[in-house]
Parts: sequence; structure tokens; C-alpha cells
Amino acid sequence: METKKIDNKTEIKEKKPLEKVCLICAKGSLEDVYATLIMANGAVMEGIETNVFFTFFGLDGITKKSMNTLHTATTGNPSMRMPGGLPFPTMLGGLPGVETAVSGMMRKQMEALDMPPVDEFLEMITAGGGRIFACKLAVDMFKITKEDMSEEVEDIITIGQFYELCDGDRTQIIFT
Repeated sequence: METKKIDNKTEIKEKKPLEKVCLICAKGSLEDVYATLIMANGAVMEGIETNVFFTFFGLDGITKKSMNTLHTATTGNPSMRMPGGLPFPTMLGGLPGVETAVSGMMRKQMEALDMPPVDEFLEMITAGGGRIFACKLAVDMFKITKEDMSEEVEDIITIGQFYELCDGDRTQIIFT
């Protein structure tokens, strides 16, 4: 917001539109990756310059072998609910197959809402002008190559390079 003086006593704050959004996805669960993709796609659709940086476990969201089979954390997730709204018992989340079943149910619900799979979401974002990047440190640490990633990943860069892309007065950096 910029302040504009009218006289010695009166100030009017002018709201300036957001011009750029930079999202950092550091978690690889279904709900965390989708939160990033939904915000990025929304920004692109609003005509906002959009840069997305995937780091650490967030790399699962752009890695070919994992991006369309992401899981929902069933243990240690206090927001997890069973049908009917009852809290999901943490003990159940540790049983074999429960996480896979819950993740499958989540994907079915998302599909019923016409939410695209991750690979299509990434295509939509880049088709709209958004840019997708992978973190060099995390890529090196997990021994992932550019070939392992979605074709929508523009480059593997350092966090410093990403911050340079985020430069600007009307830029919002969002960490998911």
C-alpha cells in the first residue's frame, strides 16, 4: 500500500495490486502439494506472475514416479477426520494399508471435484505462464536428476536464485 497526502492532516492509502507470487513447497503430502498447486494456478488465472520452488520432500510433487501417487499423512495429523467428523485415531493410521486407503479416498474426492492430477496441474500452471523450479540442494541430496522430474520443471536452481526471481515491490512469498 502506498500513502498519498491530500493535505497536512489527511492521508489516503492506495492499494496496489499484487504483481508477483513466489511459492515454496517443502512438504510432499497430497494436501501440501495440492495447496501449492491450487494457489499457483489461482495466481496464474488472476494474471499474477507466478514462480513455484519445490524443495526437500516437496520434490515428490514434481518427480515423475511419485507426483500422481502422493499420500496423506494418517498419523500425527490432528485435522484428520473419519466419515461423520469424528477424529481419526492415530493408532489406525499406523496399520498396514490405512494410509494407502485414505490417500485413495482423498484422490477420489478430489477427482469428484474435477481437480486434475498433479501432472496436469503443473501443465496448466506453465501453460498459463507460471514457472516451476526444483531446489538444487534437495535435488543433490536426494540424488534426483532433471530427467526424473516433470517436463514442466524449468530449471534446478539455488534458493538464492529463486529469491532473485521473487524481487519486486509487489511480490508475495508463500511457504507451504
